[in-house]
Amino acid sequence: PNEKHTMMFKVAVLLAVAACATAKPVQVFILMGQSNMLGEGKINGDTNGTLEFAVKTEHKYPYLWDTAKNTWAVRDDVRNVFIMGSGNASFEKSKLEHNEWMTVTGNTIGPELGIGNFVGNFTGAPAMMLKACIGDRALGWDLLPPGSPSFDYEDEKNVTWTYAGYHQSPSRWEKGTTPVPIGWMAGEQYDGDTNRTAHILANLSAYYPGATDYEVAGFFWWQGDRDSRDMALAERYEFNLVNLIKTLRKQFNAPNAKFVTASLGQTVKGDTDGGGKILDAMLAVDGTSGKYPEFKGNVAAVYSHPYSMGSSSGAHYGGNAETYMNIGQAMGNAMVGLLKGSQ
Repeated sequence: PNEKHTMMFKVAVLLAVAACATAKPVQVFILMGQSNMLGEGKINGDTNGTLEFAVKTEHKYPYLWDTAKNTWAVRDDVRNVFIMGSGNASFEKSKLEHNEWMTVTGNTIGPELGIGNFVGNFTGAPAMMLKACIGDRALGWDLLPPGSPSFDYEDEKNVTWTYAGYHQSPSRWEKGTTPVPIGWMAGEQYDGDTNRTAHILANLSAYYPGATDYEVAGFFWWQGDRDSRDMALAERYEFNLVNLIKTLRKQFNAPNAKFVTASLGQTVKGDTDGGGKILDAMLAVDGTSGKYPEFKGNVAAVYSHPYSMGSSSGAHYGGNAETYMNIGQAMGNAMVGLLKGSQ
């Protein structure tokens, strides 16, 4: 009987601990973007640029390593969830890449480890990094949020093009001609990524064991490479980014959720190319710029160039894990700054 009672007591204690951990609503942070948010930082290998080398040889990011167990550390207060699907594919046809307590696993990382550790240390509550994205997607086309109107743009040959508004197709057509739809429409990736995110939140306990309630506390956005390659989309980026911030908050019933965006690592302040336009757009929506008073204290932009170890967004920063860690930490730190300001 004593053994039985002891076991029952242990089970009761474990259940009580789990209940306490999830008594507070899970603080959900939604991560969106394209391939670098998805993550191409190499984990394995004893060469400069991998996460293993950075942590084990250079002793960087010490919170990632459990010295007592001599293995990657596991955070039992931060959940790492990543769902990937193309367009508005059903949840069943999408791939659940991650659904575990935050740790280093698999072959590559995005910015979520840096983000999750900084945010997790601050919240004092159970947290979830919920990532939904796929590579090679433009905000001005695939990820265009609902309510975005079409617009006209005159190119360098003095040809005027109409660019698709939400759910229009194709991506552009010569003004005055009849658009011929293709098998994809504006906002199709936005629909899919937000629908897959909503599915996970509706089935919360399958992704955060024991959890019954959540609050969308913030959004992280690292994107822009695809838009930077089309001057019309690059120049439209600020308009679309403002719309994205407002639409995501409304869609997830999170009017007070903070929003952090990060620029392309190769872009330097003052650049006038497409990447420069993306950076300018991000700096403009930052609440400290004063251009959008409603974003003061709740939107922040991270200037990524000082954190990049080289290469470019199009080349996935050469797979250098330190770039993904550094930018992730900077994004997490920016989010903490916003959260502190609203306490």
